[in-house]
Amino acid sequence: MSDIYESAANSLGLFSSPCLTKVELRITCKGISDRDALSKPDPCIVLNMQSHGQWMEVDRTEVIRSCVNPTYSKVFTLDFYFEEVQRLRFELFDINSGHNGLKEADFLGSVECTLGQIISQRKLSKALLRPGGTVGKAIVTITAEELTGNDDYIELSFSARKLDDKDFFSKSDPFLEIYRVNDDATMQLVYRTEVPTRRLTVLHVHTVMNNLNPVWKTFKVSLNSLCSGDQDRKLQCTVWDWDSNGKHDYIGDFEASFKEMKGAIDGRQVQWPCINPKYKVKKKNYRNSGIVILNQCKVIKMHSFLDYIMGGCQIQFTVAIDFTASNGDPRNSCSLHYIHPYQPNEYLKALVAVGEICQDYDSDKMFPAFGFGARIPPDFKVSHDFAVNFNEDNPECAGIQGVVEAYQACLPKLQLYGPTNIAPIIQKVAKTASQEVHTKEAMQYFILLILTDGVITDMADTREAIVQASHLPMSIIIVGVGNADFSDMQMLDGDDGILRSPKGEPVLRDIVQFVPFRSFKHASPAALAKSVLAEVPNQVVDYYNSKGIKPKVPSQYQSSRPFGP
Repeated sequence: MSDIYESAANSLGLFSSPCLTKVELRITCKGISDRDALSKPDPCIVLNMQSHGQWMEVDRTEVIRSCVNPTYSKVFTLDFYFEEVQRLRFELFDINSGHNGLKEADFLGSVECTLGQIISQRKLSKALLRPGGTVGKAIVTITAEELTGNDDYIELSFSARKLDDKDFFSKSDPFLEIYRVNDDATMQLVYRTEVPTRRLTVLHVHTVMNNLNPVWKTFKVSLNSLCSGDQDRKLQCTVWDWDSNGKHDYIGDFEASFKEMKGAIDGRQVQWPCINPKYKVKKKNYRNSGIVILNQCKVIKMHSFLDYIMGGCQIQFTVAIDFTASNGDPRNSCSLHYIHPYQPNEYLKALVAVGEICQDYDSDKMFPAFGFGARIPPDFKVSHDFAVNFNEDNPECAGIQGVVEAYQACLPKLQLYGPTNIAPIIQKVAKTASQEVHTKEAMQYFILLILTDGVITDMADTREAIVQASHLPMSIIIVGVGNADFSDMQMLDGDDGILRSPKGEPVLRDIVQFVPFRSFKHASPAALAKSVLAEVPNQVVDYYNSKGIKPKVPSQYQSSRPFGP
């Protein structure tokens, strides 16, 4: 191991911190007041987690229109690390009816706590801290539940017929809520069907408008969320008539269980009468307020990241390094590419941090390494996808140490130039990844690490390349090196919204993670690797599950493709 490589690994203190368990969080609020006295709020909760002193958005709930006491159907799933203090902040926003983002929203306040506090109490209620630091009257309640080992999902398709009409001038706008009855007789909202976009801009609830015979959209819930793995657990199901003022009219309810729902697995319909207890008492000839029908119940086996890895899926790690002139002359100690005899530069630290993790999931440990933005020998034309070892037929390097050595060896031979174009290297890796699609097996997943010191200059081409790559077994990690303004780079990371190509085509899935290295200069050991690789396991699982590709069992893999040393 070279001194530089060893120094980088030691300074990062690389180690693994296994997740103890996964936890589901559910949110309810009581007594939300609105800044607009003439209308009720349209509340949304945004979950942030503190990472290395900075708050980063994890996820957000749906928006519930005209509601001061919302119960959200969105479930937050978090990894719980016993040895870490995981600080959470739940921010409450009143969403502008004409927008689905936070830019036009009113910030109503927040609640801060740790994941450990929620888990130890199982249900934590705190008063909302309003802007300015004053304590408000609103109460936010967070309920925690540990995920069991069963990660299967259930796909359900409901419809109804002859529901009671609750509207005078039109037919009812029905939606369905399913609650799980817990051991302590409390009820937990599992799913609320969606509200339509033609009447509401943002709401993840499906109401069929003006229809007493609705067909609700098919939806998926985890088996754990639905019944905690207990097929006989009681499920309370309620049908409502949606009203824009938030005062929904009760139509009726019924009790069910997953065991009953399984009757629809073979294509048969399962039916329940929807009963309004008041009508049952008052009306002599009352039979029901309609019939709710389960048309389909499908159990979907959800495979884990480890299922795919243990089934032989290899992580194909590729690195691309920025050699544009803005990095500075490598012979100058101020350059981002300066090779200090004992202290690794930021490029090396980022490369080692991410590469050390990825190399454990690649049997041959041979990694392609490319450069972009430099004039290269022998004719010194600008290239945006050249092999760092100058062997275009075989750009692979032996291990992360080999990449480090090739990087050091190529620096004196290059002329740093520009511009900062990364679309070519994304397209190069995507071309290789596209060959894997045809195998219809989970054998190779590609991770491209791009190290750059500046804002890219081919943003339109890059967006197009990312959108196309989102259809492939591929993830992209971009680390910003140096002190440039990387604010424009955040748009490539789909956390703030859906990335689209210049033609308007959206990404099929979020595959990009961008972080500035400076945020981790003084952070805890291996913080960078943990941050940028955190989303990769889910990206791997999401890709193969979406394609219906199951992992191979270990015996199949070992017989066809043995591990190397």
